[in-house]
This record gives sequence, structure tokens and C-alpha cells, in this order.
Amino acid sequence: QSRRRTHNTMLSQNLNPLELKLAEKLTILNDRAVGVLTRTSNIKKICSEPRSRPSFLSEKQLEPAIKAIVRRFPVVETRGPGMPAVQTLRAEIVQGLRAYYYTFQDILEFKEHAIDLFNIISSAQVSFDLALNFDLTHLFLDLVVNYASLMIILSRIDERKALMGLYNHAHEIQNGSGEPSFPRLGQMVIDYENPLKKLIEDFAPHSKQIAEALMGRAVQQ
Repeated sequence: QSRRRTHNTMLSQNLNPLELKLAEKLTILNDRAVGVLTRTSNIKKICSEPRSRPSFLSEKQLEPAIKAIVRRFPVVETRGPGMPAVQTLRAEIVQGLRAYYYTFQDILEFKEHAIDLFNIISSAQVSFDLALNFDLTHLFLDLVVNYASLMIILSRIDERKALMGLYNHAHEIQNGSGEPSFPRLGQMVIDYENPLKKLIEDFAPHSKQIAEALMGRAVQQ
């Protein structure tokens, strides 16, 4: 916190009030991104190793249910082969997959906050020039990189649909309703099946700001 206060003091010497507010928001979001990126990368690594991946993904009795959940994702599958096994193990599934699901929720929350901030920056027609606002420009580019990195890593977690769908189904059995954020999570996963295509769409409204920032960095190098 003291390091952030010192950083903000240095920023305040060069930025107007709007830019300073944006810099503070960019700093907070980039700090959050580091933690979410670390946890998302850990999930990818854990799921890629047979010995460390969640045991539920290898449960023979859950195999038919997981296949059905993944096949129809994000449509909620409540009937079909293997679904009774989810009911039997619902408490263990919710407990065992909660941390994974919460990380996916954090990705969604970060994504939504980042998009909101990108929109604010574009609407305010903030100009990025390393010679005039070096720190603000770097914070902006850091957020662009963190956002793209996070969505690409998410798309490369092969078990993401199984983890989210199985948790949501067990949650619905245990609580009488699906996890509230699941529809938005499911849509995010579908949107980023082809992450590069979707990222181009996400950044298109902000291409002017991104181009300015990148050109300034290229000139400086």
C-alpha cells in the first residue's frame, strides 16, 4: 500500500484529475490481474497433469455426466446418463471444485471491469503519449496485455467446461438453483472459444488509444 501511495504521488505530478483517477483504476486492475493470472495458470497446469487434476474429472461413475455437460455447455444438463452420480456426490463436488469456480468468477469480474474502464478511456478520448504521460500509457498497455493473456489462458484450459458445468449442476442439486453467475460464465467461455478473434472484437472500439500507445513505445525503443 505504501508503494502504491508513492507511485500515485509521482503520477499526480504529471496528470490532470481525470488522468489521475484513470491511473488509479488501471493500477488496481493490473494488480488484480496478476493474482488472477497466477491462479488461472495454476489451474491450467494442474489440469494438464493426470496426477494433480481434480479427481472428479477421472471418476468413472461421473464420466457420462461430464460428457453430457461438456457436449451441451452452457445449456444446463439435468437429466441423462450419469446424472444420478452427480446427485450422490453433490456436496463433495461443490466443496472440491469451489476454488476453481471462484477463480473463473474472478476472471469474469476482471473482464467486465476492464471492459468498463476501456470504454471510459475511449469515451474520454484520453491521449496516450509516452513523452507526456509515460506512466499512464504503460499502465494502459499493461492492462491490454493482462486482459489478452488472461482470456487466452482461459481458452487453453481444456477442462474449463467440465469444471464449471459440473460445479453448477452439483450446486443446483444442493441449493435448488444454479450458481447465479453461471450463465455469464458460460457465455464468456463460448465467446472465447476463438480467443484471438474475440480479442480483436473487444479491442476494436479502442484501437485509436492502443495504436497511439504502441506507436509511442515503438518510437521510444
